[in-house]
Order: sequence, then C-alpha cells, then structure tokens
Amino acid sequence: MIPFRQASDLPDAARLIASLPQAVILLRPELRIASVNAAAEQLLGQGARRLVGKALPAVIEFNEARLIEMMRDSDVQISANDITARMGRSAAARLDMAIAPVIGHPGWQVLTLTAPTELETLDRTGDAQREDNVLRAPEILAHEIKNPLAGIRGAAQLIARKLKSADRPLAELIADEVDRIAQLIDHMQSLSRRTREPAVPVNLHVAVRRARAVVEAAGIEGVALTEEFDPSLPEVMANGDALMQVLINLMTNAVEACRKAERPAVRLRTRFASGIALHARGRAAPLRLPIEITVSDNGPGIDPAVRDHLFEPFVTSKKSGQGLGLALVRKLVRDMDGRISHDRDDSSGLTHFRIHLPMAEAAPRSLDRTDEAMT
Repeated sequence: MIPFRQASDLPDAARLIASLPQAVILLRPELRIASVNAAAEQLLGQGARRLVGKALPAVIEFNEARLIEMMRDSDVQISANDITARMGRSAAARLDMAIAPVIGHPGWQVLTLTAPTELETLDRTGDAQREDNVLRAPEILAHEIKNPLAGIRGAAQLIARKLKSADRPLAELIADEVDRIAQLIDHMQSLSRRTREPAVPVNLHVAVRRARAVVEAAGIEGVALTEEFDPSLPEVMANGDALMQVLINLMTNAVEACRKAERPAVRLRTRFASGIALHARGRAAPLRLPIEITVSDNGPGIDPAVRDHLFEPFVTSKKSGQGLGLALVRKLVRDMDGRISHDRDDSSGLTHFRIHLPMAEAAPRSLDRTDEAMT
C-alpha cells in the first residue's frame, strides 16, 4: 500500500477542502479572511470575492462576545457547540465551530463552521429519556380522564332531548367540547405510544400523491401546489399509514402558512441526499438516510420564539393550535428510523420541512410525470 504522502494520484488539499460539506474559512493574521470553500460561501451568503480580505467579526457576529477575543490568540485550538451567530442580515443561527492554527504559518488559522440540524444521533439517551417522560404522562392520565368525559357527553345528550329548541345548542356545545377534548387526548396517547408499526418497502411518490389528494380534497383554494420529483428514487422503508399522516400534516400546515402570501405556493420535492446517516446504539454500521422529502411554502416563516422548540409537545405559534401536530410528526418519522428538520431560507422567502428516510432494497419505480417546480 502506497503511503498517503507519497501517492501522486491523490487530489490536492484545495480540492479536498472545496469538497467538504462543512464551511471552511482560512484566516490570515488578525482574523482576516484569506480563502473560503463553497460551503462557507453558502453559509455566509456571500461569494469568495466579497469575503476575502474582510475581518471575520465584520462577517460573523457571535452572541458570545469573548469568543472573538479568544480566537485572536492564534496559537490555541478552540471548539464550541451550539453557539449562536448572525451572518449579515440573516436571522441568528446555531452553529458548531472549531478553529486551529495552521502548522508552519504563524498567525494563520483555519476555522470550520457546521450548522447543526434535527438529524442528531440516536444515542443521546439523556434527551430521549426526558422526552419520553414528558410523553408518558398523557398515557397515564388518559384513562382516568376519558371515563368521566364519556359520562358528561351522555348527560349532555340526555339533557338536549328534554330542552326546548332554543336552549338545545348549549347542550350540543357541551357534547362538542367533550369530543374535542377526547380527540386531544387521543393525540396525546399517540405521542406516548411506545410500540412501532412495522416498516415495509413503500413507494414514496404514491404516498406523497395520496397525501396530496387528501389535502386538496379538504380545500386549498388559491394555493399553487407543485411537485418536483426524482423519478429514479427507490422505495423507502416506512409504514405507509404513518408516512401518509406525516405528509398530510406537513402539507396542511404549509397551505395554512402561505394563504396570506401574494402568490401562495407549496412545493413537494423528492431527491437523493447522500452523506446523511444516524449512529444507533446496538447497530454495527451507521443507518443511512439517503431519501429526502421536502415540503416548502412561501409563507412568512415560523415565529423565531418557537423555532428551536417546534417539534416539542405543546409548542405552537397558532392561536388555536395545541402544539401536538409536529410533535406527533416527529415521533412517527423517528419510529420509521427517519429524521425531520426545518429551516428558513430568507433569500428565497421559503420555509422547508425535510424528511430523511432509509432506502428499501427494491428496484426504482418511475413516475408518469413531473410537475413544474415552484420558483
């Protein structure tokens, strides 16, 4: 085997850095930007020509003020996770960063930045245990609550039969509210359910179009709903009913979110996304999630106050919402060994919800057509 340093056919360092998915920034002395790779251009929202020569603090504003001062010591290595930073006019974002001196070049440093997503590893047992404890509470209380609710509803129906027609709506209101509470409890029980439905090979595009048909039947007047599908994608490992429920929830939310836009539009996109994998305890190799489904809308975006907690139970920005829809979506996706994330692209004015699922060992299916993508 030829040693790495002696191989003449290996790509040079510049090509390797340019190919990295992490943002890489080469810094001259005094934190002046000397070079950036493509991922850094995308993260910072500016091209290399505009970035080179600028001071790093003029490009990235870290909420932790002392971080820049620590970076000025070019002889130390620094790493920090889940820090908050602002790039230009973009909203503040969470980043993982690492900076280290360049060997043999005093004062020079290399900085890497990574935007963490919801595609975290599966072995974060502390967070999983806390979430499980939160979701177990409804299961314990549901039975005790449902029994008296059934009695209240029955009593309301009996009273309604004896009331005059003018007073009957009040009794009917009681029955309707009982039904609403019972439905809420059903959702909470779904969140706390520990059993998983079996995953089987599922034709992704059939599931997307069935979910689309359900959403359109409920009414999407004025909203342009388009598709951008990769017809070569293979089947995914999923539960068909659960996947349908996830897609219906996301599409419905997207339609509601963009209704007040000048030209309301929702886009459904599927594609192959390499490089995404989960490390699960007890699994010898990482579980790859190469199939991506994206539901995008051109609404105003999610309230920044709830953005980082969007998939948690009882968190919502809707006035009439209960904050269980997206929590249930995340549970259903995780039960299929998938992951879901969301992001806001301020430059295009689009909000994206992305689902990543494992691929089934099946032959690719083809589509009859691919609709025009949303612009």
